Amino acid sequence: MDFAFDARTEELRTRLLAFMDEHVYPAEKTAEEQRAELASPWDTPRIVEELKAEARRQGLWNLFLPDAGYGAGLTNLQYAPLAEILGRSPQLAPTALNCAAPDTGNMEVLFQFGTDEQKKRWLEPLLAGEIRSAFAMTEPDVASSDATNIETRITRDGDSYVINGRKWFISGAMNPDCAVFIVMGKTDPEGTDIRRQQSQILVPRDTPGLEVRRAMRVYGYEDHSHGGHAEVVFKDVRVPATNLIGEEGGGFAIAQARLGPGRIHHCMRLIGMAERAIELMCRRAVARTAFGKPLAEQGVVRNWIADARVTVEQLRLLVLKTAWLMDTVGNRGAHTEIQSIKIATPRAVVGILDQAVQLYGAGGVSQDYPLAELWSSARTLRLADGPDEVHQRSLAHRELKKYL
Repeated sequence: MDFAFDARTEELRTRLLAFMDEHVYPAEKTAEEQRAELASPWDTPRIVEELKAEARRQGLWNLFLPDAGYGAGLTNLQYAPLAEILGRSPQLAPTALNCAAPDTGNMEVLFQFGTDEQKKRWLEPLLAGEIRSAFAMTEPDVASSDATNIETRITRDGDSYVINGRKWFISGAMNPDCAVFIVMGKTDPEGTDIRRQQSQILVPRDTPGLEVRRAMRVYGYEDHSHGGHAEVVFKDVRVPATNLIGEEGGGFAIAQARLGPGRIHHCMRLIGMAERAIELMCRRAVARTAFGKPLAEQGVVRNWIADARVTVEQLRLLVLKTAWLMDTVGNRGAHTEIQSIKIATPRAVVGILDQAVQLYGAGGVSQDYPLAELWSSARTLRLADGPDEVHQRSLAHRELKKYL
């Protein structure tokens, strides 16, 4: 395995790092100031649209999609280090490059499973950054970590499907630019194969019966960059049967296909968060004095920084190995590694960010530094795309199977 970056990756990394320094980091404070002036907290600050225009001008756009006809044509291994850089400013950078969740996963679903008509109506505007989208799977009334529990019903009625159910923490739903939902529900709730009961379907936001009921906060944050997280109710929502994605009963398999690349993206962005935390720790350590000497000379602080560096280097290699396997043997062949990075990365990065918060004291939990918001994002990713325990359960099963 050779993880040296190829020439194209190096060139894109150089350009992206410059874009971050020249445009993204200076825009972080501006975005917050502009957001405070908006009529709705979910409206997009002007600076974000300016960043998107500049990213497109520089050719730093849709880097996540591996098909050159729609995206940049990068492999997972090529995109992974770019996702790490984006993770250094998760509230702005992914959106600026049109590489933000949940749109990336939704675009991948439409690219892989959508009809030509669905791609024309929804994928192309998403790729152009003209609209946003949401993915509606998680439900408040069941343990959604087991996707077979999903209770939302998608019922065939002539040339239409009728949808009834309640979802929550639906990322992107609060954004006024969110034009379409991909909804997962059961088309065959009595089916004998519990993994063939579910389907996914496209629901335009303006469809009668679709109600975005309220915003869900995450550790007190509204998470504007994702377009918020909402509770959404579907009551007798009727859409054409042609809005079904793939085939009836294919929803579970589509969800699994969607989550493979998404976990790579999340984990590399987490490593970017950790790198920024280390940078902030070092700056703080050399600038502050306590008990007669700089924090940088305190043994516990040095241990934190050293351990964080070791941890990040280990995580990066594991994630790059996973990306390489996905490129060479596919998601199924990389199953163990995908689950490993999903278990290890959020947990470790939460620890690094927690120590960075500790080093900054009161400032670490305040809005004056990015650490508290980064911590909340990293902690949430121990739940998103399946909680740690689900992946541990599956990974242990695969290990034990060798001995049974």
